[in-house]
Amino acid sequence: MSLCSRGRVKWASTVEEAQHVFWKQADFGYIKERIDEVRTHCRPKATGDSSLECSRYLQYCRAKNLYIDLRSPKRNHDRFNENFFQKGQIGGHCNMDVKAFLAEDQRKSPLQSWFAELQMYTELKTRPMEDGSCDVVIDKPTYFMKFDAGVNMYHHFCDFVNLYITQHVTNSFSTDISIVMWDTSAYGYGDLFSETWKAFTDYEITHLKSYDSKRVCFKEAVFALLPRMRYGLFYNTPLISGCYGTGLFRAFSQHVLHRLNVTQDRPKDGKIRVTILARSTEYRKILNQNELAGALKTLSLFEVQIVNYKYKELEFTRQLKITHNSDIFIGMHGAGLTHLLFLPDWAVIFELYNCEDERCYLDLARLRGVHYMTWQKKDKVFPQDQGHHPTLGKHPKFTNYSFDVEEFVRLVLLAADHVSQHSKWPFKRKQHDEF
Repeated sequence: MSLCSRGRVKWASTVEEAQHVFWKQADFGYIKERIDEVRTHCRPKATGDSSLECSRYLQYCRAKNLYIDLRSPKRNHDRFNENFFQKGQIGGHCNMDVKAFLAEDQRKSPLQSWFAELQMYTELKTRPMEDGSCDVVIDKPTYFMKFDAGVNMYHHFCDFVNLYITQHVTNSFSTDISIVMWDTSAYGYGDLFSETWKAFTDYEITHLKSYDSKRVCFKEAVFALLPRMRYGLFYNTPLISGCYGTGLFRAFSQHVLHRLNVTQDRPKDGKIRVTILARSTEYRKILNQNELAGALKTLSLFEVQIVNYKYKELEFTRQLKITHNSDIFIGMHGAGLTHLLFLPDWAVIFELYNCEDERCYLDLARLRGVHYMTWQKKDKVFPQDQGHHPTLGKHPKFTNYSFDVEEFVRLVLLAADHVSQHSKWPFKRKQHDEF
């Protein structure tokens, strides 16, 4: 259940109105709206025929008995070639409402809509499944996805969250599905978080090019909601002020953790587990992180660890295990803070310094429903220099930082108070005198 603060709500006359807006923007109400707007664009002529139905602007589509001709694909360097198909190369045996279908082109864009891929959908005169037109028939339900970025956790989890939302729209969470990466280039795809796919499918991800030189028929095809849709979910989601905590994002977190068998060990002896995320990148390193951690370790309240979630050195499920067993998670602005999705409900995410990008992880924390903090006193944070963006010049994201130890400890103690007072904290609150 989302919560809205009466004094912080804007653009709504009552708290109840704000909660309803938030529910539609970022919770299960968003799914309801996608389901409600689905309309059929190609109706089956008889039982067993093809069909095509889509949500508004073709942000999500579902096809039955879909025919795709990939015998001579025009592949180039473009991952999302908008002129990939010609008339007759994709379609089905059904009655097409062409005028209504073509009117859905208003958000034609690679990661916002499937319009470019489906604009050549053709009403076929014969039934491909029955007349021998299919070189390959895929019986398993197939989810087509256009991925954002497999090497950046923030962007890749746009993919995973929207796949999860799509499963709610289709009302199926079976892992006996095929997932096909829709990519019109001939390139491969880097994926640092591939273990996460096990939460959605029992099989390896298939590249669209694996079907090249064939006419392929899919008995059931789903074109999943996309990662950068205008007014979509996760990436730059517009959120009403003063509200936080969606059942949808909490359910996503629990779904992934359960499917990947990541468990909560619970704190030992009521100690608050602090995890500091180190960076091995060139910029945004915490220059005095050992000093900061050392100051916390002098307080008996805390159990402190510094972790570095380096690819290939620490498998992703192990990273999730550490995150899910953290009560306060601290890190500099960067994609690694996407781990906040998998913190326990009582946890605090402390974006040590947001580098003047104020909304990104604050809003993600609002969606997940965990408490967010960031550094406030600019005279107590010390940049190494003015930053060196390769084209923009001075930039706060392109340098490293040291932090005032006393102020750091004060903020972490405030975070600890929030943790210990949370209704789901598994221990009765213990008074401490570290102030």
